[in-house]
Amino acid sequence: MRKTHPGRQPAAQPKVRGVIRGAGEIVRQQITSTLETNFMPYAVSVILSRAIPEIDGFKPSHRKLLYTMYQMGLLSGARTKSSNIVGQTMKLNPHGEAAIYDTMVRLSRGYEALLYPYVDSKGNFGKFYSRDMACAASRYTEAKLDDICQELFRDIGKNTVDFVDNYDGTTQEPTLFPVTFPSVLVNANTGIAAGMASSVCPFNLVEVCRTAEACIRDPEHDILSTLTAPDFPGGGQIVYDRRALEKIYRTGRGSVCVRSRYSYDAGANCVDITQIPPTTTIEAIIEKTVELVKQGKVREISDIRDETGLAGLKITIDLKRGADPDRLMRKLFRMTPLEDNFSCNFNILVNGVPRVMGVREILDEWTKFRISCVRRRTAFDLRNLQQKLHLLKGLQAILLDIDKAVAIVRKTEAEAEVVPNLMIGFGIDQAQAEYVAEIKLRHLNREYILNRTAETEKMEREIVSLQKILGSEAEIRRIILAELESVAAKYGRPRRSVLIYESAGKEDAEDEIPDYPVNLFFTKDGYFKKITPQSLRMSGEQKLKEGDAVAQQVESANSAELLFFTNRCNVYKARASDFADTKASVLGEYLPAKLGMEEGESPVYMAATADYAGFMIFFFENGKAAKIELSSYETKTNRKKLLKAYADKSPLTACFQIAEDGEFLMTSSQGKVLLLHSGAVPGKTTRSSQGVAAMTLRRNARVLSVRRYEDGMLKKPDRYRKTIPAAGSTLSPEERGEQMKLS
Repeated sequence: MRKTHPGRQPAAQPKVRGVIRGAGEIVRQQITSTLETNFMPYAVSVILSRAIPEIDGFKPSHRKLLYTMYQMGLLSGARTKSSNIVGQTMKLNPHGEAAIYDTMVRLSRGYEALLYPYVDSKGNFGKFYSRDMACAASRYTEAKLDDICQELFRDIGKNTVDFVDNYDGTTQEPTLFPVTFPSVLVNANTGIAAGMASSVCPFNLVEVCRTAEACIRDPEHDILSTLTAPDFPGGGQIVYDRRALEKIYRTGRGSVCVRSRYSYDAGANCVDITQIPPTTTIEAIIEKTVELVKQGKVREISDIRDETGLAGLKITIDLKRGADPDRLMRKLFRMTPLEDNFSCNFNILVNGVPRVMGVREILDEWTKFRISCVRRRTAFDLRNLQQKLHLLKGLQAILLDIDKAVAIVRKTEAEAEVVPNLMIGFGIDQAQAEYVAEIKLRHLNREYILNRTAETEKMEREIVSLQKILGSEAEIRRIILAELESVAAKYGRPRRSVLIYESAGKEDAEDEIPDYPVNLFFTKDGYFKKITPQSLRMSGEQKLKEGDAVAQQVESANSAELLFFTNRCNVYKARASDFADTKASVLGEYLPAKLGMEEGESPVYMAATADYAGFMIFFFENGKAAKIELSSYETKTNRKKLLKAYADKSPLTACFQIAEDGEFLMTSSQGKVLLLHSGAVPGKTTRSSQGVAAMTLRRNARVLSVRRYEDGMLKKPDRYRKTIPAAGSTLSPEERGEQMKLS
């Protein structure tokens, strides 16, 4: 037993470690339950409250910032420090200073990302077309609302939209803005949610308003006749494709090709690029161009630099003597982001539901929303007028005897009895009596009362007019049409993006690519070489990796297109010109790395073509053969990877490019040989076709090899020619020996 000393505290007992119940236990749970419990609430929150714009054209973060600025009086007042705005916005958006300020930057005039910016900025707000031109800190910049924001907040105090409590219930914020024009189509808006995304391209304000007006008047209106094409804040040239635009307008999905604008300075022998696509940056363009120069694919450039300044964007390319600037730019459009596609995905929240809509459907939904706003505003005005008229009629009642009203007030002993006595004395209700009782003594004169009561007739006419509007949707639509015309006249600007047609800006690609004969070498391990005949004559011995061997040698041209079929049933496309000329003494380029193949994916066959004529014939281990038209692999876009290049139901034994039909020697694991004429295999356009049964096999047997047949490979070839499907014939001992020699 431990002894204790007087005046000394007993030693503290050691703390017992707590135990968390269930810690370390593995609890089995259905994946559906996990998704419902953990993932779905997050996904719904991202979709509804973060990434997808609503029919007013704004995300919640945009709306919180702009409404805070409106509440601060920045619609008509002077600019204030951005840090002040950010701090105030935290009352509605508790996501931190950086997130709020980034939102302000994207909406600002200085950032130049919007056709019609909502924030009038002062200071360095960076540029959307440069990743290196960062904005200054919020304490160094100033901002206010731009003039066009008047159309966002017009009549917002007249119950035009719903308000909800903020995150801590201390104030309220609008769920939508009562915008007087289809802002959802005027400014670009992109967002990535959980399982879905949104990408809305911008359109010219005047064209959008005119199209909205036309659709209100005529639901069958041809949208392309008024909405010419998208209009990007950075300008550029839109390669006009009517079919592509019709698809976007109809489905809300598609892409728009945007090309940079440039001018040639003959005196300095340089090209000045002043407008670029909205999907790229100055740095990306310069880096890609430098890479092409280093690879020897572009030889006309001596220097490239960024000369962007106060005058705006400018990329300068110095040309070598004798270089054709237009030809160079055509090449750069094809090989760099100087020409790029803006992908459209018009995914918009309508009544809390994300919907991918075409332009007509978006305008219809916006019109419904705007009709609701106008109807609610009209009902608000009507209610206020009716209340005011009711009070003025009470005031009109005392006009007959002002002295009586004064006497009633003077003779009433208790203050609480004044209103009831006025109600009795003049036959008015409580609201009217309260209004009369609150009139100042100086206003109890005949002139004041006559002036006020004279308004009643005007109010009665206004009430009739408002009641007429509420009772007729046609009247509401006329109001919306007038507002659209007013917005277009007040804020309209000319288009920034010009339209060009394919024939005007696109020339024969053969002129862009230097064409000369080349020898193409493809090895079993996936290495590729492009060697000119002159270089090959100087050194014909091929340097290969240990254990590697040349699988294909093809005489072709530098302009030829190459198809590399892989073991994953994919095909990767490239041009021979994409590869640098080399020598036989080097290993060559490793195709999986060059073409960006997946891990474990490797090329198994190379096809070279200039016009996509002929066929590809595939032989599978299950004995089937498929003949696919080579034109099936031709694409209008510059896609490098095509999925499902051939059937995946059985492993591939061999494949060949054929210009015309010929014979192929198939050998099975059963020791049988079949001489197949490719003409017996019908041609298909579907790349994933499984083909037809060519060689019948026993269970667990497979096709081991396939080779092109050449005269003399078999002494009695007719013995092995069969009507397919056939098992083939066993090689004679003599021919077996010949086959062993040939292999």
